[in-house]
Amino acid sequence: MMNSEPPATTFDSLESLSRALADQIAASLKSAIAARRVASLVVSGGKSPLRLFELLRAEELDWSSVCVALADERWVDPSDPASNEKLVREVLLKGPAAAARFQGLKNGAPTPDMGAVSAWETFARVPRPFDALVLGMGDDGHTASLFPGSPNLANALNPAAAAGCVGMRAPAAPRPRLSLNLSALLDSRRITLLINGDAKRRTYLAACTPGPPQEMPVRAVLRQTRTPVEVMWSP
Repeated sequence: MMNSEPPATTFDSLESLSRALADQIAASLKSAIAARRVASLVVSGGKSPLRLFELLRAEELDWSSVCVALADERWVDPSDPASNEKLVREVLLKGPAAAARFQGLKNGAPTPDMGAVSAWETFARVPRPFDALVLGMGDDGHTASLFPGSPNLANALNPAAAAGCVGMRAPAAPRPRLSLNLSALLDSRRITLLINGDAKRRTYLAACTPGPPQEMPVRAVLRQTRTPVEVMWSP
């Protein structure tokens, strides 16, 4: 494991960050399509990537050869305002990007724990390693839905575990979640951690200090050496 985390690339605004990242992702997807005739993009929800999604959907590439999937999801119906699937469908999968294939995580199981195996089985349709993975980070140091204090966190962060989905729970807002585990997240060609605002910068700096990943799960992504990670921050 690494003892230091990747330095953050600083942008003067979320707009400039989003434009740079949209161009970078589009280039990765185009390269993947040229090499393998298919590409995969995995994203998280939240407010920070909204402008990225708006810019990315307008990129000129063969979207019909792209598979878009989620790194995590709240265990709610896809029509629920809290659903990451709803956000991605309404903001990213518009215009040219509507031709992309989308793979959601929510299924008909009553709980995320009961639906985790089925969700990962359907995830087999998403080409791996993922060509691009965009993660966010919460003020508590969680990423995807890997929350500190969640009962399944130790298993989710186990680097020796098989790639898959795991049921999680956000302690401060106890809505059940489903998330890719660390092994699945790291099965990527490149990971970008998108952070916005001074509070998130303080959290990132705290994650760069010594301490166990269980306290700030984003550390598990930042400290590993398997997959390149780029941290992009704007005020």
